Amino acid sequence: MITLLRSLFSPPRHLILLLAALWIGLALAEKRAERHNISKAALNNIFFYSILGYILGGRVLYALSNLAVFARSPLSLFSPNIDLFDPLAALAAAFIVGWIYGYREKLPFWAVLDALTPLFATLAVGITLSHLAANEIFGNPTSMPWGMEQLDAIRHPVQLYELIASILIFGWIWLQKTDSQPGIYFLSFAALTAASRLFLEAFRGDGTLIFGGLRLAQVIAWITLAITLFTIESIRRKDQFSKATFMSRNS
Repeated sequence: MITLLRSLFSPPRHLILLLAALWIGLALAEKRAERHNISKAALNNIFFYSILGYILGGRVLYALSNLAVFARSPLSLFSPNIDLFDPLAALAAAFIVGWIYGYREKLPFWAVLDALTPLFATLAVGITLSHLAANEIFGNPTSMPWGMEQLDAIRHPVQLYELIASILIFGWIWLQKTDSQPGIYFLSFAALTAASRLFLEAFRGDGTLIFGGLRLAQVIAWITLAITLFTIESIRRKDQFSKATFMSRNS
């Protein structure tokens, strides 16, 4: 089965899968944007400005970190080679550009993230399909009957594990009501994603190991999960306090 899926989604189709996920995710986000008091026009603008920041930021910051190489060949800055790109710097640039646009347009921060959550959840599915297509990750050796042959060993099909987890998270997010306090919708998605990463990393055979055999991705997931749960509780307590104050003033 894994071989069949790879033949259907083989490189360079993994890039097409990401683009398709972005397009579908944006369409789904548009359907629910007004539920979060965000107009479709504002949602599209913040999306496209963030994408522009992602593309330019990833390439420019990569060039700055490898300035000696690009100084010898300045035209490489416009090369279609996607390896000449810093994805972490690109994410940071996209967030900064999106935040600046939202701040200038006086868009509520949490409401914007809530409106973009269907896009994030769809993109998570697209990323797992991309991993499957490009065969970028691999699992630990296993004797389970559903193991797949990879790198001369029978390993956990972590690509399928990630795909199942991302689809379940998307389904749960999509079926949730969107009338909760601003931020809860997005933070619930972030918490579920972090929790799934903690579980899935146990089956990964790659990744960066740090002290005590812990994986860097697990440490980041723990921190993300703790922050999101703390923020959810803070938002709910603030809402309860506001309601109690309002009732006491009108009693």
